[in-house]
Amino acid sequence: MTRPLQTWTGRCHCGAIRFEIDTDFPELTQCDCSICRKKNALMVKVHESAFRMLAGADALAEYRFHSHTAHHHFCKVCGIYPFHRKRVTPDYYGINVYCLDGFDPAGIPVRMTVGAGMP
Repeated sequence: MTRPLQTWTGRCHCGAIRFEIDTDFPELTQCDCSICRKKNALMVKVHESAFRMLAGADALAEYRFHSHTAHHHFCKVCGIYPFHRKRVTPDYYGINVYCLDGFDPAGIPVRMTVGAGMP
């Protein structure tokens, strides 16, 4: 099912971090790496040109592990993970769809990705 390209706003829990993305939600992904399992995020992949930081760059903290390539961002105030810069495709962001305002993931296919087995 092809969906129209839409602009979505997102935010962390406290609202310190706000961003905007353009996507047609071709699929959602869940990763099996250690951090993704623990944060239980459901993600959509968007190119960096479809991502806009609206507010809160100063409220972002970053966590890197294993290869130190992926940049996992979270809010310093409320601790919510809104997005990360991807390891394999660093010009893309993985956006936590649960941070998108009014988004309902029903009906969008979910693909499991292998992160735990990456070298």
